[in-house]
Amino acid sequence: MTEPRIQYAKTSDGVNIAYYTLGEGLPMVYSGGAPFSHLELEWQNPALSAWAERVAQRRKLVRYDPRGLGMSARDVSDFSPNALMLDLDAVANRASLDRFAILGIALSARSAIAYAARNPERLSHLILLEPYARASDLYELPQVKGLVALLDSDWEMYTETFANVGYGWEAGEPARRFAAHLRECVTPEVARAYFDADRELDIEPMLSQVRAPTLVLHRRQVPFPSIDATKSVCAQIPDARLAVVEGAWATTGSTESVMNAIDEFLSEGEQADTKTELPEGMAVILFADIVESTALTEQLGDTAFREKARELDTSLRAIIRECSGKAVEGKLVGDGVLAVFTSARQAIDCALRCNGAGETVGLQLHLGIHAGDVIREGNNVYGGAVNIAARIAGASAPGEVLVSDTVRSLARTSAGVAFDDRGEHELKGIEEPQRLFMVREQITRL
Repeated sequence: MTEPRIQYAKTSDGVNIAYYTLGEGLPMVYSGGAPFSHLELEWQNPALSAWAERVAQRRKLVRYDPRGLGMSARDVSDFSPNALMLDLDAVANRASLDRFAILGIALSARSAIAYAARNPERLSHLILLEPYARASDLYELPQVKGLVALLDSDWEMYTETFANVGYGWEAGEPARRFAAHLRECVTPEVARAYFDADRELDIEPMLSQVRAPTLVLHRRQVPFPSIDATKSVCAQIPDARLAVVEGAWATTGSTESVMNAIDEFLSEGEQADTKTELPEGMAVILFADIVESTALTEQLGDTAFREKARELDTSLRAIIRECSGKAVEGKLVGDGVLAVFTSARQAIDCALRCNGAGETVGLQLHLGIHAGDVIREGNNVYGGAVNIAARIAGASAPGEVLVSDTVRSLARTSAGVAFDDRGEHELKGIEEPQRLFMVREQITRL
């Protein structure tokens, strides 16, 4: 891919901000991992430029150096949240962006949250990678205190240590090259100024004001901020979802995991824009409920339960799409999920995988599947078949997939599973008894 042309936007307080655009589609604005950012050097690093090219395959990347960093004006002294928002505004206006997504990482995630709270009309999506709400969530950690002490005493040792934390102490030359790259991004004085300004920022009151669809990401092997700090941010943003992926700061696998999660999140909005219609007429309906959600809320507390439920919700949405189903958005709230399929085999496969996703986050599911006519109305489906699917789910034991006789007949020879007859059930509100079957995965013996 051709190296992008670097341009400049001037902020309302007179600071020149370097930026480039790459690709087409939904714009995603990204300022780098402050206080380390350098557009020109990034593009000369194959690993870093590959990330930009990966983003631009599906959407428009708007990448900029914040004030004091990289190719933007260096002779500045104001690094307050208000000043950093002026940088973002200037770039968005110069690039003629009406609505856009923002990606913020750690320190830059905090200014992204502040921007989202104050400018809800401009954001299509908010993506936060390892965010933290309180300064103490980062700066009181022993590892960070040690790094800050190095910053104050030995700039080169600080960057070498920071690079080795990201790449791993056994990385050798790649880590040394990255440390040299960090020293080109920023002066030690400006790095200190960024951290000092960040310590004064309390974004916790702003979290509840965010209105954009929000994805909160955390890589398991990232040492700081902690995953608990990330989950706390997610729990306080209305309807935010959490995705925990494998990886550390500076690994190829980590980059791919993060980008896959971002692609999935942003694609939902793009699909909604194209008004993908739900089916009307014959459909296979999967209904799931979290087991004892009310009791779990009392036991775990509302915040902890919501964190688990959001993480599960993200996994279920992905599984439904991978199994060629359509999630009914009106039902993806609270503790329930409803999805429709054109194939009984796909619905059964999806239900079994959903069970595994529930176990991963420590939540069990009631799962039921029925097939019949549905009536579509906007982003929802209705009808007797939907009600029966919900009642079948309610009749299932935790972790059990129950299906109606109709579904068993449709999938008997194609689903690669066995069906254990559970007899006839009287289901609440359903006039006729329903014969139900438990799905049992078959074990292939060699």
